[in-house]
Amino acid sequence: MQIPIYQIDAFTDKAFGGNPAAVCPLDDWLPDETMQSIALENNLSETAFFVANGGGGYDLRWFTPAAEVDLCGHATLATGALLLETLTPDAERVRFETRSGTLEVARDGDTLVMDFPALPAAPVEMPAGLAEALGGHEPNAYLRAVKNMAVFDDEATVLAIEPDFDFIAGLDGMGLIVTAPGDASDCASRYFAPQVGINEDPVTGSAHCTIVPYWAERLGKPEIHARQVSARGGDLYCRIDGERVAMGGRAVMFMTGRIELP
Repeated sequence: MQIPIYQIDAFTDKAFGGNPAAVCPLDDWLPDETMQSIALENNLSETAFFVANGGGGYDLRWFTPAAEVDLCGHATLATGALLLETLTPDAERVRFETRSGTLEVARDGDTLVMDFPALPAAPVEMPAGLAEALGGHEPNAYLRAVKNMAVFDDEATVLAIEPDFDFIAGLDGMGLIVTAPGDASDCASRYFAPQVGINEDPVTGSAHCTIVPYWAERLGKPEIHARQVSARGGDLYCRIDGERVAMGGRAVMFMTGRIELP
């Protein structure tokens, strides 16, 4: 059995930047354990699988090397780019049914824009030992939605953080965002998710469901240029619209191939 596979760098306009995702179009769902094994073999932050549904769209699922997840931004952008730029180039938008509801990816000039849920965070008690687990850097705010978020004064501090991944894996919630005002953007961030096998994710769309509402309110403007300052780095051009977040970005095809299954 052969499965097509594409590797696409998301939230970047050039190869070797952004966040690489594997995308596998399927005629029918494979067993969960097979999709999980493929994601582990790929060893990327996420592998996306999609199947056409009867409603003119697609059912979409995402797997890290360790687990299936409820929401993933970069692999959704990568899947949208594959469909809109390669498989169905005459389409203007594509709709996905997911564990987080209906998501869309649409063309906007040379950018693809995703429609995602806003997940604003609320302040919670800062865990004891957090500053020590971040290399001695004390946040000035700590919040949680699905993901935890620690807020700092400047981008240099975010870049300097040396996380204790065992400590982060023990936090309530899903991983830890660290964020601050950006030097060349409205906000800078990094994201750590050791609970699902990703110590540091290069660029995380789902984290910006929480990052963007925070900075939009704090800065008093609906449009946010966000940059994830991982080693690969990536840019997201976002807009808060009530209970939704529009996330614009680009994606670059890196590799195509096929998986050989017995």
